Amino acid sequence: MRILVVEDEPTLSMQLCEALRGAGHAVDLADNGRDALYLGEVEPFDAVVLDLGLPVVDGITILKKWRMAGKSMPVLILTARDMWHEKVAGIDAGADDYLTKPFHMEELLARVRALLRRAHGHASPELRCGDVVLDPRNARVSAGGKQVALTSHEYRVLEFLMHHVGKVISRAELTEHIYAQDFDRDSNTIEVFIARLRKKLPPDYIETVRGLGYRLAAPER
Repeated sequence: MRILVVEDEPTLSMQLCEALRGAGHAVDLADNGRDALYLGEVEPFDAVVLDLGLPVVDGITILKKWRMAGKSMPVLILTARDMWHEKVAGIDAGADDYLTKPFHMEELLARVRALLRRAHGHASPELRCGDVVLDPRNARVSAGGKQVALTSHEYRVLEFLMHHVGKVISRAELTEHIYAQDFDRDSNTIEVFIARLRKKLPPDYIETVRGLGYRLAAPER
């Protein structure tokens, strides 16, 4: 999944990006409100981690403008200790959750996982499609009870498909959601990742819908 981190403190922003990438996500970073506002308007993020105290444009203004523009990606806001009014203002502006600084990185990762689950209508912490199970907390995949070894990009493709079981997903959409903005994107490599996944998963789980894209679904037995 693709996450936007909006944080102007260099050490914290680096820690956030490293933790989210380590959890299997593609991560973009903005260190000021102007860039964050633009990226959120033009790029399809699956979630945003948004600090409220930003240079140029503050986080509340950014969030309000995103929501007014119809942007519905889940947003986790970061607030300063004891700034309860920031939490209220953030929630009223359209935030989905908040975290008070300082925080443990594991808690942030857990909250991001929860936001992604809720955004796609999943109640369980694990994603399931037939015999295939994806555990976002540990970035592990199993099929028929046996662990499946995946590269980082194979994992991102499968996770996105698992969040959209039964839906047709185009190559372009997959490309937009598994790569960060500064990555050299090539939609043709999606075919390579799909081919590798088909070899590693049970037969017939990933269907090619000619001219449209791919659909993940458990085959009828």
